[in-house]
Amino acid sequence: MISNKVIEIIMKIVGDENVITSKEERLCYAYDSTPNAFLPDLVVRPGSTEEVQSIVRLANEHRFPLIPRGTGTGLSGGSLPVMGGVVMDLTRMDKILEIDEENLVAVVEAGVITYKLQEEVEARGLFYPPDPGSLKTSTIGGNVAENAGGPRAFKYGVTRDYVLGLEVVTPEGEIVSVGGKTVKSVTGYDLIRLYTGSEGTLGIITKIYLRLIPKPEAKKTMMVSFPRLDDAARSVTEIIKRGIIPVTLEIMDDRTIQCVENHKKMGLPLDVEAILIIEVDGPRLLLDGQAQLIAELCQNNGAQQVRIAETDEEREKIWAARRAVSAAVVQIKPTKISEDIAVPRMAIPEMVRRLKEIARRYQLDLVIFGHAGDGNLHPNILCDQRDHDEMQRVEKAIGELFKAAVELGGTLSGEHGIGTMKAPYLKLEIGEAGYDVMMKIKKALDPNNILNPGKIFWSENNG
Repeated sequence: MISNKVIEIIMKIVGDENVITSKEERLCYAYDSTPNAFLPDLVVRPGSTEEVQSIVRLANEHRFPLIPRGTGTGLSGGSLPVMGGVVMDLTRMDKILEIDEENLVAVVEAGVITYKLQEEVEARGLFYPPDPGSLKTSTIGGNVAENAGGPRAFKYGVTRDYVLGLEVVTPEGEIVSVGGKTVKSVTGYDLIRLYTGSEGTLGIITKIYLRLIPKPEAKKTMMVSFPRLDDAARSVTEIIKRGIIPVTLEIMDDRTIQCVENHKKMGLPLDVEAILIIEVDGPRLLLDGQAQLIAELCQNNGAQQVRIAETDEEREKIWAARRAVSAAVVQIKPTKISEDIAVPRMAIPEMVRRLKEIARRYQLDLVIFGHAGDGNLHPNILCDQRDHDEMQRVEKAIGELFKAAVELGGTLSGEHGIGTMKAPYLKLEIGEAGYDVMMKIKKALDPNNILNPGKIFWSENNG
């Protein structure tokens, strides 16, 4: 518990109106996008880096946990106060400080909503490519902390590929500035990469320098259906071999297609094993040719139907099918466990087969969709967390799906992070030695275990 004395000090730092003490309001911070919930002892909403620094120093003095948080859209439990303590809501720090059109750099505070930044830069003919599924509600700070990806990652990369500099409050309350507006820097250790994807365990990110690029002139979208999943995977490789790098290359399996069609009645084919949604962007003059070549390659690989959008309305209808997935699948059962394993592209069919076998063996509902271009699959287990027996089967199935991904040369997480949900399985991928190195970094930078305890490292979760 946080003492009244400490609460009074925090109120002096940020103002009474930016400290949340009532249980009803604190409940809003007990959740993210996972099924679990942990009630914080207190919520504080700082408005500046200096206020963050003062609270971090106070936390070290009085030994209470601090949990950095954006808007709570995470899918791995990374912003949950699993050991109580103070949730630090950074959404007040929401200023776009600068858009430098000459140097192609945006400077933003951690609480800026991703979509807001994209709108601002695109109005100036520029482009910030990272597009996590939660982009209309998630914050840039959260994106950096989780190294968020998204459908456009295949062509443009993930969040870390656009981070040029950071301002960070360390776990002991120092302010560190690394990087800046320069495109290249090899001065010492790459601290930008260390903090990016560290899930709030090594520092609190307060300001970010982001690389921008010119906005593509146009885009072309198509939907391709395949009777056989293997043919869809082979088509992905063929497209890339021909020198075409789509901006997005999404896949939906047969169960996902059925869920979306039952939910929305969009005219999707129900006699196929997979649908690919493919989008290319770039100079307008090149796109028709690229789209036709992709269509031919897919047809030569057994595609049943190719739909190329000729208008914005047709493009919107294609993407509506992909956006409807989350709402459609929860019609089956109320709890959705969303994983984000990634495997080499050509291992996608084998991974899907293993996932379906795991679901069959444990008698679970499973849908599979994701980013075929970079092998990042989202197997979603649909269940009811009130059913104890079913949740035990879910836990066993999750362990097996992670093991299968690693066996196929893949990873536990392509974009959601480790948090609490994947912490028990981390050693499966990085081994004892890798785990030990990560633990040493955490202990060296956060000797009092102040920042986001109970995340990434399973020994802490069992604490």
